[in-house]
Amino acid sequence: MRDLVFLVLVLQICRADGAGDERRANIILRWTRPIWIFAGEVCLQFVQSLTFSKNALTLLSKSIIGMMPLLIKRILFALLPLVLVTTLFGGTWTQLNNPAPGNVALMLLLPDGTVMAAKQPSNGYGKAWFKLTPDIHGSYVNGTWTTLSSMQCSRLWYSSDVLRDGRVFVAGGEYGTGTTNAEVYDPLSNTWTEIPVPAGLITTTNNDGSNNAGFEDSISKILPNGNVLIAPVYPATNGYTVIFNPTSNTFSNGPKLFRGRWQDEASWVKLPDDSILTIDPYGTNSERYIPSLNQWVNDANVPVQIYDSINDEIGAAFLLPNGNAFFLGGTGHTVIYTPSGNTNAGSWAQGPDIPSGLVTADAPAAMMNNGHILCAVSPDYNSLTTYFYSYEYEVGATGQFVQENSPTGGLTDNVGSYEGLMLDLPDGTVLYSHENTDLYVYKPSNPILAAGKPTINSITPNADGSYHLTGTLLNGISEGAAYGDDAQMNSNYPLVRLTNSVGNVYYERTYNWSSTSVMTGNEVTATEFTNSADLPPGTYSLVVVANGFASDPVNFAIQPSLSIYSSGTNVVLSWPTNAVGFKLEFATNLVSPAIWNTNLPLPVVVSGQNVVTNQMSGTQMFFRLSQ
Repeated sequence: MRDLVFLVLVLQICRADGAGDERRANIILRWTRPIWIFAGEVCLQFVQSLTFSKNALTLLSKSIIGMMPLLIKRILFALLPLVLVTTLFGGTWTQLNNPAPGNVALMLLLPDGTVMAAKQPSNGYGKAWFKLTPDIHGSYVNGTWTTLSSMQCSRLWYSSDVLRDGRVFVAGGEYGTGTTNAEVYDPLSNTWTEIPVPAGLITTTNNDGSNNAGFEDSISKILPNGNVLIAPVYPATNGYTVIFNPTSNTFSNGPKLFRGRWQDEASWVKLPDDSILTIDPYGTNSERYIPSLNQWVNDANVPVQIYDSINDEIGAAFLLPNGNAFFLGGTGHTVIYTPSGNTNAGSWAQGPDIPSGLVTADAPAAMMNNGHILCAVSPDYNSLTTYFYSYEYEVGATGQFVQENSPTGGLTDNVGSYEGLMLDLPDGTVLYSHENTDLYVYKPSNPILAAGKPTINSITPNADGSYHLTGTLLNGISEGAAYGDDAQMNSNYPLVRLTNSVGNVYYERTYNWSSTSVMTGNEVTATEFTNSADLPPGTYSLVVVANGFASDPVNFAIQPSLSIYSSGTNVVLSWPTNAVGFKLEFATNLVSPAIWNTNLPLPVVVSGQNVVTNQMSGTQMFFRLSQ
């Protein structure tokens, strides 16, 4: 209906105005877009409340257009492309129906499809965490909140990574008591474990309580072997990094940075060759970490200043769908990096400036499944006004910014951009928090970028009842959402989503991903996933999802278990009550074609099991569950 309404109006105005000066649309586009976003949605809601045939709609539009003066027709013709763009292709914000139990800051996507969210108490840092679980139809908007175990140390702005085995690693804290230590969270046991940091890796003297020791607000990244590379703000020896090994839960010295300084306030990007790109604080030099060499190497100079000169801040950075890297600047400038594909230096070019003098001096952003980047921006670091833009990489030589609505209504959110955080969700939306209990999801416009679509090659059962899935692009073509050194919420790993015939949605926990590389092309990677005990038996449509990109579905059957034992002169059979649609049948022989009957006693429910007690008659009997 949305397409029909505006297409008919366009055609009628085109006929009314023979000249059709389209250039006026380009002039008005940027300055009136917010008005027409609102107007387009109002028109849409009105039209959707009515029922029109195509003929009736055409007559109505002819009558309206016929009464308009020529000048008005020309103005409308200039504005209609804008209405079409914003109404047909603009994304939408929706507030979560259930507020969080407390103010929310950092959010992480767990491999079972739930969201782990750090509480942001009034004093600015804390230990508590919440969990957001989507509803039975997979909706995060209608999701429910529960409380998780608390960390042992309080933290705000710290390293955070979801490990390949599904646990969560955190280290440091610009504020709080955790600046010189690290912890690992196990979602299966809902427990936090402190990981000792050996002497000689980070400084530990923090006498004045101002958090000028240890990891502080360190940046981190998962390496190809599953280890975590961390850049402490205060290493024991200047310029060195630290590596955490999740298998042994131990720390060791990492390679020295090329310039031997630090990465405080930096943003890192993982490239398709697994190297890690950074712009060195606080100037225009850049370098890369090469995992195969365990070494940082020099790279090309950046053409413009990205770090702001007052607070030394920078924005988020991303791998673009075309294979280039994109950095948002605290100065309002942006830069684009073209990789060499090897250890040689790449090349930098200046990208478009953020419109209206706005900047990203600590601000969230998220790569969406249409390939665009949703960005929060502000006039300066201290401003309590946040605007929202989408960066469209494919427009022109360097891309363009297009303004978006605010999640709270209008064009601005009345918080500092540094207070916002984003997270890519598996349903293709972006979750936004701003240190409050009200959270929002942004649904991007279609079409979904075909280049990001995963494929499933095979699913095979494991001996322990879990499954082994192989395919391509299982980790997606980017790392998801980003912020910078203060918070990492990368989600470049596969999730498995099952949907049954009535639309109920289930996420099966994935773990032991073979890779966290991005944009892997035709390389086959793998993951394990569980067979949850509470998953009702039946036939499902299964997809693998990475950062909102879903594969084509495959049929996946969960068979209920049938238990049988003898009790005196009876045979007792039982199966789970959640095996809806399954019935117990028997046959007296299996000679083809076997004749299966249901003439058995009715089941009774005992402790979540359907139980049938049947008297043994001395005749051979075979039993099965049939759907």
